[in-house]
Amino acid sequence: MTTREIHLELLLGKPVLDSTGTTVGRIEEVRAQQQGQEWIVKEYLIGYTAALERLSAWTVGLRILHLLGAHKIHGGYTVPWDKLDLTDPNKPRLRCSLDELKSLDKQP
Repeated sequence: MTTREIHLELLLGKPVLDSTGTTVGRIEEVRAQQQGQEWIVKEYLIGYTAALERLSAWTVGLRILHLLGAHKIHGGYTVPWDKLDLTDPNKPRLRCSLDELKSLDKQP
């Protein structure tokens, strides 16, 4: 298997496209696990709720949204590392359908 290095700071905020070229969200967070001296990317979080998680703003953000009348928040997905095509890091694309991804739905 070939390994590649991509600067994560350049991926954050990039729109992720599905197979039809439609934007499904932006990369807001990356989860990685340390293995020896290296960090291995496990999954990417995309969408609005992923941005709240990155900012550690769940508690306050969800309470504010609840006060504004939101009952269920949707706007993000967890994308396993192998389901995101980074051949062109400027145009990340899903290698699966949205149905195959775990949703980041939250209840306020």
